[in-house]
Amino acid sequence: MKVAIFMGSKSDLPVVRKAADLLKEFGIDCTMRITSAHRTHSRTMELVRSMEQQGAEVFIACAGGAAHLPGVIAALTTVPVIGVPILGNAFNGMDSLLSIVQMPKGIPVATVGVDATENAAVLAAQILSLQDKELRSKLEKYRSKMENKVIEDDKNITL
Repeated sequence: MKVAIFMGSKSDLPVVRKAADLLKEFGIDCTMRITSAHRTHSRTMELVRSMEQQGAEVFIACAGGAAHLPGVIAALTTVPVIGVPILGNAFNGMDSLLSIVQMPKGIPVATVGVDATENAAVLAAQILSLQDKELRSKLEKYRSKMENKVIEDDKNITL
């Protein structure tokens, strides 16, 4: 397992699943777990240690509200952590975004946009591709596919 995806609650699953699906499309083995930085802090610590022992090279941590999960994970490991703020009822996810992005010196969390789990998956793949030329080729094809879609959409526009 190369990527461990953590989410703060079951309600995050529909958004988080997009990251897992894209990682699978790239051929990257991943796992998803539900754990809370506040309600299950000891379990979170155990899961991070366990995922490291199982070979996790990147963590994706998705959280809403106070959104401490990515920061807690970053404090527990030197493995790269990508934080995904989850859209909540309060402040349209801005509280989560600011909580994740404002980490103290020395404990960074790479942060993507609100609910941007697919970007987190791509960033994880880019990190892993530093040591995997085949994965880098898959990322290049992924980008080419996006480029071709924009060009095709432009050709098909009608007034």
